[in-house]
Amino acid sequence: MVLNKRDATMKKALRPDKIREEILREWRGAEEPADLDAGVHLAEKFVAAILRAAGAEDGLNEDLVRATWKELAGDFIAAHTQPVSVKGGDLVLRVTQPAMRFHLEQMKPMLLTRIREQLGENRIKSVKFTLG
Repeated sequence: MVLNKRDATMKKALRPDKIREEILREWRGAEEPADLDAGVHLAEKFVAAILRAAGAEDGLNEDLVRATWKELAGDFIAAHTQPVSVKGGDLVLRVTQPAMRFHLEQMKPMLLTRIREQLGENRIKSVKFTLG
């Protein structure tokens, strides 16, 4: 089979990357999309909205809160209390005895000041106690 001059010049002009583009264009039935990431949404936007809705946007690490509480409260109080959660800036502590709860209620302003110094001013707004 004899190739005419036009076919011969087209074969020389088409490099492997151009051939690949041509084959893909024919296979897809359209040109290569301009921006492949145009319709991609980053998960961080959705995760931030979910955390905000759940009241966990402050991003406090539970282990950090527990370690800080044990350090601030001392061994005796830490043995009778346990940080349960931080929601909306409220630190919830589980207390084992009503007498300990009363004692901690009296110490609340001092404890709150110490906790804010350790964890940051805007992270903990109040301390709440539950018996359990």
